[in-house]
Formats: sequence, C-alpha cells, structure tokens
Amino acid sequence: MRGVLAPFSCLAAALVLSGCMGRTAPVAVASQSSLDTIAYGQSYAAAPAPIPVAYAEPAPVRYDAAYHLDAGDKLRVVVYGQEGLTNTYATDAGGAITMPLIGPVPARGRTPAGLAAEIAAKLRRGFIRDPSVAVEIEAYRPFFILGEVAAPGQYPYVPSMTVESAVAIAGGFSPRARRDSVTLTHTDESGTGRFVVPPGTPLSPGDTVLVGERWF
Repeated sequence: MRGVLAPFSCLAAALVLSGCMGRTAPVAVASQSSLDTIAYGQSYAAAPAPIPVAYAEPAPVRYDAAYHLDAGDKLRVVVYGQEGLTNTYATDAGGAITMPLIGPVPARGRTPAGLAAEIAAKLRRGFIRDPSVAVEIEAYRPFFILGEVAAPGQYPYVPSMTVESAVAIAGGFSPRARRDSVTLTHTDESGTGRFVVPPGTPLSPGDTVLVGERWF
C-alpha cells in the first residue's frame, strides 16, 4: 500500500511547487530617497536647478557725450549693415580719420555724435541711401606728465583721473618735487590755457602736467 501511495505523494508535491512558482509575488522597489535613508540614515533631496545670472554691461562714461575729439583718440565707428566700413580708426595728427569710400573726415573739435552725423552725411552723398552711424571712444588720447616725478612721459588716459592719480601712474613725486600744486596745460575748443592747480584737480585727455621743484 505504501508503494502505491508514493507516486501520488510525489505528484501532489510537484503540483504544489509548480503552483508556488507560477504565482508572482509583488516586488518592492525602493525610491532613491529610501535608499539614501537606508544607507545614510537620512534622505537627501535632489539639488535645485541653477538660477540663471544676468550680467549687465558697464554704464557708459558720462564724459563721452560732450567730449571733443582730437589727435590721438582711437574711435570705433559702426556703420550698421556695412561690415566693410565698421572698424576702429585713429585720429591722425591733422585731427581727422580716414575711412573707405569717403576718405578723410575731420574729427578735431567734434563730439562723437557730431562726427557720426558728418560720416552719415558723407555716405549719403552717392554711397548709401540711408546710413545709420555710431561713433564710440575706444581709447582716449594720452596725457603727459613732466618734471619732478619718478618716470615722466606719456601715459594712457583713464576716465575720472586727477592730477594726483597721474602722479601715481608716473611713479610718484621725486624727493625734490613740490607737492601742493602743479602746472596744468589744457587745450579745448576755446584755446590753450596754463593753470597752477592743486593735486585733486580733474585731468582731461591730452593734458600736460608739469611737477615743479620745491625751493626748500
């Protein structure tokens, strides 16, 4: 009897096992935060997206609008839609810039806006029907400092300079320098003038500073 029941016991066991294997158990999937909790004991949120940063262009120098051009100024002339004319031009010793098509254009004594209007007028005469022109100062003409400083000579002008900062650029006063005043030579549309001024006096492009010698 035991031998007869043995096959039936094996068959029943096989059916039970096949039923278990065919039945799909639910699988638990851990989220990333759960994994972090398991590994580190706390949950870490994803880093926020970076915030875009806006960069503003530096404000234009207020001095430019009323500035009168002269020899040594380096100008950026933009003729919109005309890449062959848009370029950097140096004001020559005669006070003019020379451009393709229109040749020399007087710049001395003009403001940047006035020069732009003159260039547009010349281009309108047979070259471009309705030119749009802008003139920007790329580099000012240099200033000069002479006399009792460590390194007299010619230096690039920087907006908002004073006589004192010019002396610093030239290496400072010499041991024999007079420090309370200097002689400043300035040229503008009204002519050339020479003035005795204190070190805090504003400096303009093209000015000449003469540091004198003290007598005691």
